[in-house]
Amino acid sequence: MSRPQAGPDPSEDPKPDRTRTELRNYTEGERIGRVFGTYLLMHTHQTVEFVRAKSAQYGSCSRRRMSAMEALELLDQLVDESDPDVDFPNSFHAFQTAEGIRRAHPDKDWFHLVGLLHDLGKVLVLFGEPQWAVVGDTFPVGCKVQSSVVYADSTFHDNPDTKDPRYSTECGMYQPGCGLENVLMSWGHDEYMYQVMKFNNFALPKEVSSAWGGGLGTPGSKFDLYTKQEELPDVQQLRAYYQGLIDKYCPGQLCW
Repeated sequence: MSRPQAGPDPSEDPKPDRTRTELRNYTEGERIGRVFGTYLLMHTHQTVEFVRAKSAQYGSCSRRRMSAMEALELLDQLVDESDPDVDFPNSFHAFQTAEGIRRAHPDKDWFHLVGLLHDLGKVLVLFGEPQWAVVGDTFPVGCKVQSSVVYADSTFHDNPDTKDPRYSTECGMYQPGCGLENVLMSWGHDEYMYQVMKFNNFALPKEVSSAWGGGLGTPGSKFDLYTKQEELPDVQQLRAYYQGLIDKYCPGQLCW
């Protein structure tokens, strides 16, 4: 496989066909009913107790064994019901994200792979979990709901933690300044994939945590959010390159 050609300046945002104002619109559009319903269920049932139970359930990564590429192929069967932007299988989004990173950062092959793998935790849906327990933006549990959370004002009214004095104050069960590493986030594909990567000892560099990190302000997230377009990538043409990265950083059969 030849070296990828140099892309745009790495400091630039990806340039999708659709503008940022057209993406992540949670107020109108043909998919809004589905999206709102998914977030309503998520924000009703994602509690401290639920998150701790799911983390314990999947922390042993004993569900099955399969390669990273096999997991990616499973996402051919998944359309993310929390996504207001697209209505095609999540596997295509993985390649769009990876290729956006590859164009902007041609020398960071590990970053290309992270883009490809970032949503693999959504295989939980294929394991039988409901989408509200897998997809969508994550948020801290165990404290007052922040206004930045999607549909914060209209979807948490039946969540029992919002009425629990241990969890309903500004800091809730946390101490001020405790650090993000001590904050319990809602359960979903991000946390599950982190556990899979850790359990299987992925040979990725330390920069992964700062490049992705799960936050919307991290360098990798702009490629996740803003590379979505209706023109789908040629997966068969790209497969050999990304299989090479999988063989380099996370080869063989993995524990899920």
